[in-house]
Amino acid sequence: MGVALRDILGEFCQEMELDDVRGAVGIDAFNALYQFLTIIRQPDGTPLMDAEGRVTSHLSGLFFRNINFLEKGIRPVYVFDGAPPELKSTTVEKRREVREAAGVRWQEAIACGDTAEAYKQARASTRIDDAMIASGRRLLEFMGIPWVQAPSEGEAQAAYMAQKGDVSTAASQDYDSLLFGAPHLLRNLTISGKRKMRGRQVTVRPESVSLAAVLGGLGLTREELVEVGILVGTDFNPGIRGVGAKTALKIVKKGGFAETIREKTPDFDPEPVRSFFLDPPITDDYHLAWKSPDREGIVAMLCGEYSFSEERVEAALDRLGKTAGQKTLDAWF
Repeated sequence: MGVALRDILGEFCQEMELDDVRGAVGIDAFNALYQFLTIIRQPDGTPLMDAEGRVTSHLSGLFFRNINFLEKGIRPVYVFDGAPPELKSTTVEKRREVREAAGVRWQEAIACGDTAEAYKQARASTRIDDAMIASGRRLLEFMGIPWVQAPSEGEAQAAYMAQKGDVSTAASQDYDSLLFGAPHLLRNLTISGKRKMRGRQVTVRPESVSLAAVLGGLGLTREELVEVGILVGTDFNPGIRGVGAKTALKIVKKGGFAETIREKTPDFDPEPVRSFFLDPPITDDYHLAWKSPDREGIVAMLCGEYSFSEERVEAALDRLGKTAGQKTLDAWF
């Protein structure tokens, strides 16, 4: 869900072409997997599955999207969430309830023959399990793409890696990355391209957001931007009823954050949330190295284990091989 700041950040979102994205990109892995699992489905909402009934939508997304990234000179690194903080427990439980309810409605819609409703509810029921995480990591390793285990929130870890300069930008759909201090946020990276939305075809392009431009344009410090987020509501607190991003911005710029919290939510202490955004759990225990893909390993996994079309997988790998052939492998990876 993230924090709803679009109303005040929209003017700072700069559309770009995927061809213009360069260098190492720290991708919020769970965010990307949810997108693949949500989008890559049959018309009635059924996800892609192998011969044994195991979901493979996430593997399809990871493989073909990363082939595209590597072709264009983008070096992805996937950052996986660790244990969620206690502050997030209410949000986690609410999301679980929403998914379960959507799953029931999905089956009801299928039974009624309502394909459109079934697809909608299926998307809302999307969940990630340990098997999906494990298979996703294994595929990344075969592709020579590094992944990092965050101690807590993946967005916080990716933001830290961007601050250090180990990646050029942090990629996520959520604006939380800016609150965590990412110098640059890249949205829509894993869903860019032609998409069908609300019954019509649209082209989704990556959006680049600069934290410095946001703070300078809004006249805020990062600490004050976090206060705006707290008033609106984050994954770690519900926010104040009726207070949207524009109202929150006005309150913070007038110095009314503390007073508003006291008046509207007297039992809420914002300090743990503020501290989590400004000083989140992060780690330096990672090593980023991109390697040549293990072609045999990829084919054995995707085609031998998960029923992928060998022709499609081989063709994608051939594309990557031709692109990499324009440089030495050492220069490419």
